[in-house]
Amino acid sequence: MGHSQPHPSTELNPRTTTYEFLGPPGAFLISVGVPLMTYILFFGCSEQLGGCPPSLDSAPARILASIGDVKWWKNLWDTDAMLIYLGWYAFCVLSWLILPGEVVEGTKLRTGDKKKYKCNAFSTFLLALGIVTGLIVRSGPASFTFIYEKWVGLVTASVLMSVTQALWCYLSSFRQGSLLALGGNSGNPIYDFYIGRELNPSIGSFDIKYFNELRPGLILWVLIDIAMVCEQAVRRGGLDKVTDSMWLVLAFQTWYVVDGLYNEPALFTTMDITTDGFGFMLAIGDLTWVPFVYSLQARYLAFHPVELGPIWTLAIILTNLTGYYIFRVANLEKNDFRNGKNPKNLKSMQTARGTKLLISGWWGMSRHPNYLGDLIMSLAWSLPTKFDTPVTYFYVIYFAVLLIHRQNRDDEMCEKKYGKDWDEYKKLVPYRIIPYVY
Repeated sequence: MGHSQPHPSTELNPRTTTYEFLGPPGAFLISVGVPLMTYILFFGCSEQLGGCPPSLDSAPARILASIGDVKWWKNLWDTDAMLIYLGWYAFCVLSWLILPGEVVEGTKLRTGDKKKYKCNAFSTFLLALGIVTGLIVRSGPASFTFIYEKWVGLVTASVLMSVTQALWCYLSSFRQGSLLALGGNSGNPIYDFYIGRELNPSIGSFDIKYFNELRPGLILWVLIDIAMVCEQAVRRGGLDKVTDSMWLVLAFQTWYVVDGLYNEPALFTTMDITTDGFGFMLAIGDLTWVPFVYSLQARYLAFHPVELGPIWTLAIILTNLTGYYIFRVANLEKNDFRNGKNPKNLKSMQTARGTKLLISGWWGMSRHPNYLGDLIMSLAWSLPTKFDTPVTYFYVIYFAVLLIHRQNRDDEMCEKKYGKDWDEYKKLVPYRIIPYVY
């Protein structure tokens, strides 16, 4: 992408002087820990080791036996799974290339330019859903259980894809004219590889970061859930025997993904796109963590069916709808306000920078009400598994930690941006995420 005017390299890409995630040691530990945790969540909640989690009396013997079994180690690699994953990724790329979509401008870059993005993620999802539905209708649910059977191999394929992309993006960021992320130019290769050195690594008009945010992992998440429905259906004797808990998980998570895909342009104002570079952090998150960890509840229900009944079902639906309402209305208030609209006549605070900060509506109750909605929805996704295991509530705990960390990052950036005005704003809106609690 050409620059609108020449910039000295040091002025355009200043050196990063502060670290996040405890610097290079933290970046290294997370880079190793995220793939490892993905495997742990599978083997710690699966039929292979006898439970979720495995019982204390059988777990040590089973784990030792598995580690000593050479075949187990070989099964981390599955050639068929790799080819399936590469085929899926190629399908997403071809769909982005071929399917029509509105071209939308992103936010202004430091160069003064604006990137243009082709928005057809929702169309890609509909095409993939149509193909999978046709396969299941034509050949039965047994035709789409291979994701359950090849889970470990698919995880390995996604990890290798993440490493390859992050490494390529890191090395290519050293070419002349690259626009680097302000937080990813520390000079330490471990940290910069993890956090992302280049802001918008691209191949022609193909923006790697933007593409990975919504397509291969997010859509795959729904397809995995559908595969878990099929696995349970095969075990229980048909789709009509699938439990109410499984249908709830599929409905909630599909709705969440559809909402994100349908509102694709909203992605362009998020921190991932405007601020963060594309490194291993986003690559492993988008391609491995989202589809293979977020679908944990559905995978658990595939081999451990749970019947809820009407009262539990209604309570969980109301919980999810409450979270979604807060999430969507809060985001609509913010987006309307940013676009110069204010249909609710919300109050705002003028800053010295000339911008305004919302101090009423949901944004007057907390500084991140959309995060509150997200947290309530995440709880609703785990409740269908009831309380037989704590493992299926891993996502809720992880997501709370993630959102608190993201909230702290947001607040630090705003404090630098607004100075004393931010201190005044915090007095007007004292709660960070949960009103009257946090």
